[in-house]
Amino acid sequence: MQHTPHLLIIGDGGKNYLPLVGKNYWTLGRSDDNNFVIRDRWISRNHAILQRMESGEFYLIDLGSRNGSFVNGRRATIPITLENGDQIIFGQTEMEFHSPSNRPEVDEPEPESEDFTATLTVRRLISVMVVDIRDFTVLTRQLDERLLSEVMGRWFREAGEIVREHGTWVDKYIGDAIMVVWFHGAQGVSSKEMLQICSALRALHRTTEALSNAYPLPFPLRVGAGLNTGYAMVGNTGGSGNSDYTALGDTVNAAFRLESSTKQLGMDIALGETTYKYLSQLHRENNFEQHTVDLKGYDTPTITYASTFAGLNTFLETVEGLQPE
Repeated sequence: MQHTPHLLIIGDGGKNYLPLVGKNYWTLGRSDDNNFVIRDRWISRNHAILQRMESGEFYLIDLGSRNGSFVNGRRATIPITLENGDQIIFGQTEMEFHSPSNRPEVDEPEPESEDFTATLTVRRLISVMVVDIRDFTVLTRQLDERLLSEVMGRWFREAGEIVREHGTWVDKYIGDAIMVVWFHGAQGVSSKEMLQICSALRALHRTTEALSNAYPLPFPLRVGAGLNTGYAMVGNTGGSGNSDYTALGDTVNAAFRLESSTKQLGMDIALGETTYKYLSQLHRENNFEQHTVDLKGYDTPTITYASTFAGLNTFLETVEGLQPE
């Protein structure tokens, strides 16, 4: 059993073993709807998430808990990559994280867990959305650590809920950003799928605005987004009967670069050419304007279509007004 990734909860009654197998994320908290229920009155009802990435790394994401999540004595204000042997504290509960992938090599090979399937790689048409919190470094310098943790925890939690409501999940947490992937059939991106993606982006912006208004922040909380559609190599990972996917390749890399380009353009959203083609099928008249940008790591200039969140909202209101009752 010790060869399986797991948490050890350390208490007066000894150590409680919690295996991290069978899926790619686990919720922890006081409420009965969590994967791991922890009976500690100092822990929030929905306290934190552990997420396993395709690379095998584990992230701890605090969900804006009142008393915080601490890794090796440091409060988790953004998603933290866990290392084998890390000490975790929720409320008055102490834990240890153990993962065989982070252990020193030994002469005797470790047996493979039955709970994980081999990685299968296929070529799929995907849309990748990268959403980044603007001026986050400045925010960390001006905001109390406890308040920062609460704001960021709520943002990550609500972003995850929005993404699930729109047909997918958060593929990666990257510091102050998330990467989201939608998978499409070989026939392309349907109008329904494109509308779902745009609606998710609008909802992410709205929840960011709501959080900004709910807290005494030194400046408004803002996000920027890059959205790109194309083919990528997709890995199938996870437990038997509970597989998840993640994607790698140029389509993914370009989505990150497009998000960065919004800062140069003074816009909120940047689309790749293929994404714009499918978006235009929803309605020819839209608020996305063509630009040529130099993306880091690319030899030739790239065409992108950019807009503001106000422009996206106007576009979606027009499209939704044309939908049949």
